[in-house]
Formats: sequence, C-alpha cells, structure tokens
Amino acid sequence: MLIYQVICIFLLVWKTMAQNQPDGREEKDRNSTALKDLLSRIDLEELMKKDEPPLQFPKTLEEFEYYFNEKGQLRHTKTGEPYVFNYHEDMHRWNQKRYEALGEIITHCVYELLEKECHLKKVYLPVDATEDEPKSFIFMSEDATTNPDKLMILIHGNGVVRVGQWARRLIINEDLDSGTQIPFIKRAMDEGYGVIVLNTNENYIEVEQPQKHMQSPTNDIDEPAEKKEKKDDSQKETKKQRDIYEKYRNPQKEKETKHIPIRDNSTPEEHALYVWDHFISRSSAKNVVFVAHSYGGLVFLELMIHREAEVKNKVISVALTDSVHNVWHQEAGKSVLDWMQEHCRNWVSSSEPLDTPVEFMLPDCPRVSAGTERHELTSWKSFTSILKYFTQALEAQNTETKSKPTVITRSSNRKKSEEL
Repeated sequence: MLIYQVICIFLLVWKTMAQNQPDGREEKDRNSTALKDLLSRIDLEELMKKDEPPLQFPKTLEEFEYYFNEKGQLRHTKTGEPYVFNYHEDMHRWNQKRYEALGEIITHCVYELLEKECHLKKVYLPVDATEDEPKSFIFMSEDATTNPDKLMILIHGNGVVRVGQWARRLIINEDLDSGTQIPFIKRAMDEGYGVIVLNTNENYIEVEQPQKHMQSPTNDIDEPAEKKEKKDDSQKETKKQRDIYEKYRNPQKEKETKHIPIRDNSTPEEHALYVWDHFISRSSAKNVVFVAHSYGGLVFLELMIHREAEVKNKVISVALTDSVHNVWHQEAGKSVLDWMQEHCRNWVSSSEPLDTPVEFMLPDCPRVSAGTERHELTSWKSFTSILKYFTQALEAQNTETKSKPTVITRSSNRKKSEEL
C-alpha cells in the first residue's frame, strides 16, 4: 500500500509541476526527466517489504483464533465475530493467502468430523499403493460394501474442495451444515444407507522443486573482451530490471513446486471410475443413489458413459445440484439420455420456489429449482427434496420388484415335490 501512495504523490507533484509551467516541449521533457530520476531513487524492495507482511500463517484453528460454535458457524474466539477477509486493507493478495491457509485447516477439520461425528473410515487409494507412492483417499461407512439394501454416493464439485465439502466459502462464511456433506451423510446413515464419499480433486501430491542454477553460455569464448564486457553489462541490467519487476509483482516469491499424479486417480473422472470399479460395483447394495454437485455431475455422466451397463444395473436414482455436465460435449448416446430422463433430476440455481420445474434446451434430465440463485447453496437448499426423491425411487423400485412374476422352473417343482 505504501508504494502506491508514494507513486501517487509523485504523480500528483508531476502533474502540478506540469500545470504550473509554461507550455514548451523542452520544459516538459525536463520535468519528465526529473520525475524519472526521482522515481529511480525509490528503493522498491524496501518499500514492498513494508507493504506486505510475511506470508506466514497459523497452522491450527486455535492459532487463527477461530472456532465453530454450537450452530456450526465459524467465529472469532475473542470477539465472537464472523471471519474477516480484509485483515489488512488494500492487501488483497496477502488476505487471499491468509484465507487459503485457513481453508486448508478447515479441510482437515472436516476430515476429523467425518471420522468422529459421522463414524466414517478413511480408505487410501490406490488400494495396492506402495508405502512411498502418492496416495489419495475416500471416506466410507463400515457397511458401505456389505449393506445389502442401499448405498449413497456423494460427489463434490471441482476446485479447492475436498472429500466431505460442498463449498469452502460456505463453511467459512455461513456454517458447516450448508458447506459440508455431513447432513447428507448423517441422514443417509439414519435411514439405513451405506455411504461412500468421493474425493475427486485429490489427484496429485505437491513437492518442492530444486532451484535451477543458471549456467553461463559457452558460445561466446571467442568474442572480443570489449564486446563481451558490454554484453555482460547488458545482461546484468536486464536481470536487474526483471528482478525489480518480479519483486513488484510478487514481493514474496513462493517456492516452486511440481505435481506428481496419483496412479489411476490423476483426474476427477479417473478417480470416479476407480472407486466404481473397486468399491461401488462390488458392493452388495441392490439400490445405489448418487448426489453430485456442479462438476460432480459431469463426473457422474462420464462414469455413466464408460460403465453404462453396470450403472443401469445398480443405480436407481441420481440427484444433481447445479450440474455443469453437457450431454452434447460429452457425447452421451441415446440410451444414456433415455436413462437420465427417467432416473436423474437436476436441482438448479433459480429464483423460482424449490422444486419448481425449470425449462432447459438440452434433452438430458428434468430440471427443478433449488430454491436459491447461489450456485454453491444448491445442494443444501435442496437437501430435503433430494431425500424425498430417493425415497420415492426406492418405493417405485420395490413395487416393481414385487410386481415381477415369479418364474417357475422344473427344478423348483422338483424341490416342492420332494418337500411334500
């Protein structure tokens, strides 16, 4: 902030000088040269050190001086106030980094809640990963693969959210109920569902890259000493200017990192396929339901396209919330579209009351209002409607099963005769 104030003052001085001076190109050039000379004497590095505090933030919620109250709202331990983003005025970059640091802590808080409050277990992926191999993980109930009746799968959107979250912004600024998947998990388990919670954004691990050492070029050995000296001076000046710009653009240069992908889970779509192949498809549940938010809807559609027959055999109902899937771009076939029309519903952001039908051009699945115009709130606002939708699907499935005629075979007749 200080650097901007200083530059603004000098610009104001220059403007005033220009206005008070008589017209004349020579006089204007002198003023411009004087201003440039003045600005060149400003120690940008020193000013920027004063401008932005170090990018060092607390490691725990307690050190941040925040806690979740009995309503699941994030509050300051001393003032009781909600989270304040603009901790330092006019320092958006620093405030954003602080927000991201808090977000990482929140993510681990949610993991803890999934284990302690929801009694889910953490399962690492790939299932055959070696000790030193990059790993992802999901959470699931103890009966996720053994529940013979029903199983609920939860898929979040893309971005910074991780397993158990709908939106980090809601967790920080609203409450845990609206921002996490915990209400869905608890209600599902109360109603007898097994639960699997996907972690589609955990696709790689981040490691620090070693610093690159610049090697001096070897093709200038035969150059004259004077030319070489001028070239070196020019390169030094260029590097100095680049360093000044870099310090202005990024005064606290962060460490360079590289991403190491997680085997068979390097993308959201790949992760969903892996969990389907290793857990969902092998589960005992006859009735599987999905809740997928935003990009999670696209992920489900990709799963449907690649495992169509298996999905149709196990999944009875899919609730999408403001899904960003696109049946044209994802090249879904007619058989997939027909199945989606019957088994999927998309609760979309809308100003209309909850469950009001919403028209849409693409021929994929019925759309209804989520009762909110905020994208990130669509899952929470449609919570009760989604559970009713699943209940109706289960009832319809049970009715259909009962109405199917029993096929009498010779072997069954033989058994009856033997019993008699």
